[in-house]
Amino acid sequence: NLLPSSAPELSQLPRPIMSDKPDFAEIETFDKTKLKKTETREKNPLPTKETIEQEKQSESTA
Repeated sequence: NLLPSSAPELSQLPRPIMSDKPDFAEIETFDKTKLKKTETREKNPLPTKETIEQEKQSESTA
C-alpha cells in the first residue's frame, strides 16, 4: 500500500462543481485568423482491389 494511512478515501474527496451549461467564453473570444493554413494529406491510403489481388497472386506463387 503506497498511500499513507491518513489519506482520505476517494468518496471523501471534494468533487469539482460542474455546471449544467457549458462555458462558451473561450469559444466566443477565439480568433480563427490566428490559425495556420494546413493541407490535409492521406498518409496511409487503403490498398486498391487490384493491389490486393496482386499480393494474393504473388503469395500463392512464392
